[in-house]
Amino acid sequence: MEHESFEDEDIAQLMNKNFINIKVDREERSDVDMLYMQAVQLMTGQGGWPLNCFAMPDGRPIYGGTYFNKQQWANVLFNISELYKNDPGKVEEYANNLTEGIKQSELLSTRKTDQSSVNREMLVSSVEKWKDRFDNSFGGPDKAPKFPLPNNYIFLLRYALLEKDKYVLDHVHLTLLQMAHGGIYDQLRGGFSRYSTDVIWKVPHFEKMLYDNAQLVTLYCEAFQHSQNTLYKQVVIQTLDFIEKEWYNAQGFFFSAYDADSEGEEGKYYVWTKEELRQELRDDFEIFSDYFQINEVGYWEHGNYILMRNENLAELSVKFKMKYDAIEKVIQHCKTILLKKAEERVKPGLDDKTLTSWNAMMCTAYAKAYLTFGEEKFKTIAISSIKFILKDLCQQNGKLYRTYKNNKSKINGFLDDYAFVIEALIQIYVVTQNEEYLQKADALTKFVLKEFENSESAFLFYTDHSSSDLISRGTEINDNVIPSSNSQMALNLYSLGTYFDNKMYIDKATKMLNLVSKEIKHYGAGYSNWACLALNLNYPFKEICIVGNNVNEKLKELHKHSFTNAILVVSEQESDLPLLKSRFKANETWIYICENKSCKLPVKTIDEAIEQF
Repeated sequence: MEHESFEDEDIAQLMNKNFINIKVDREERSDVDMLYMQAVQLMTGQGGWPLNCFAMPDGRPIYGGTYFNKQQWANVLFNISELYKNDPGKVEEYANNLTEGIKQSELLSTRKTDQSSVNREMLVSSVEKWKDRFDNSFGGPDKAPKFPLPNNYIFLLRYALLEKDKYVLDHVHLTLLQMAHGGIYDQLRGGFSRYSTDVIWKVPHFEKMLYDNAQLVTLYCEAFQHSQNTLYKQVVIQTLDFIEKEWYNAQGFFFSAYDADSEGEEGKYYVWTKEELRQELRDDFEIFSDYFQINEVGYWEHGNYILMRNENLAELSVKFKMKYDAIEKVIQHCKTILLKKAEERVKPGLDDKTLTSWNAMMCTAYAKAYLTFGEEKFKTIAISSIKFILKDLCQQNGKLYRTYKNNKSKINGFLDDYAFVIEALIQIYVVTQNEEYLQKADALTKFVLKEFENSESAFLFYTDHSSSDLISRGTEINDNVIPSSNSQMALNLYSLGTYFDNKMYIDKATKMLNLVSKEIKHYGAGYSNWACLALNLNYPFKEICIVGNNVNEKLKELHKHSFTNAILVVSEQESDLPLLKSRFKANETWIYICENKSCKLPVKTIDEAIEQF
């Protein structure tokens, strides 16, 4: 619509003559996007982007939709302006009815009475229904387009391990392998695109988002921990290398995204012709061509190929009479050549704003990568990130800012900003053993419970009590490409309740979870982060306590083993945390495996601790 309509002089004249036109960055003002998306869904039965909504001067919506072609848009502009001039009473009626509909919809979604406890049988039933939608040829859902939805696979991975469900476990690993082999993954630079337009993860929408890559790094770390698949390690390290080079600023913040287009063409920056590859790679072209399927598999359009990794290395080894290591060495050499050539290309546009919630997710990803692989650089970047958030995105009154750009922070934070910053603080506590981060997480949680409280529901509002410029306060409940702010806060409450032995936190998390019990049962894929909390509550949940002078090394050693449904409680010194109190002994390191605050005898080695699981 931007090219067809908004840049058209006649359309622009019609818009400017009759309307005050406001373009909203839906990532900066997601509260605005949430409100008017709800309005459009009530009007049309569906939503999506681009989102267009007409509103009264006070913000009450009167009409809206998603995509309109140029003629449709011109007709809509003319008809609404004529109606407003000739029958303002009718427009007022529309605004009143739609605003009331939004408020009633909010009441129905948040003040539920048909709740029940989420139990193991409910989770099993939910996953059994979910299995019907598995694509067991290429992974992911059995439809296109395919979004990575990393939180779906974090839940399914944990569920499969706890339930010993090989069918689900195989599906998770198939999905992760196919994504890593496919065009949705940038085989040269690392990093994932937003989604695949087809069922085989081949042709992506080439836009790259920080939030996708943060969650996918976390997912591949957890999958590596259980499988020791070296491809997963390559994906994590290459993706974080891309993030550091392209989106990380030494001040400690991350940029948001790369556009799909460069020079007006989607994917131009990423694809190659056979002639280009042959010219650049010369004698290595044949092996590179087989490795990345420069054939009918990788062919896209207009002579261009999308690099897709050949999963059958054994076949290549036989064909070229080379060992795997030798093949990888050639491929790495080819990548170096192509990356240097790619520097001559025009890069996609960079969205250089910094969003608090997305940065917190990336901070968590670096922290988890450090624990999984022991790379000190990952720890350094994670700490740098959280320090930036605490210094530049925190206000003096305790509130968070939403966004940062050009050395300026602005917009009060929304619930997702708090939820993911609290999660990041907990992770940084684990990697540093500095309880000040845990105390800050607790302070932010107390602020959230006060300022985002809905007195008529266990759920939390998306905006705080000081936000009064919109006609209705929304509530984010269902998990999508990013887990919902309410589900993440519920997980935070459960974790902090465990750390501080705070029953009120755990009860609050449980009440929030029970409000979505019906939704989890019928459509688990839309509530997978909630379902992760349900795993904590319905399966044995371990408290792994490590205290002493060698905690950091024990943590890294622990992450070489497979464990799930556990929380890490750590300290290098005497601690007042309930699970660590009076357990410190100078010049020694002890490991306690506990469940419901009841601990087994302490041990000194990780191998002994794993035996106690």
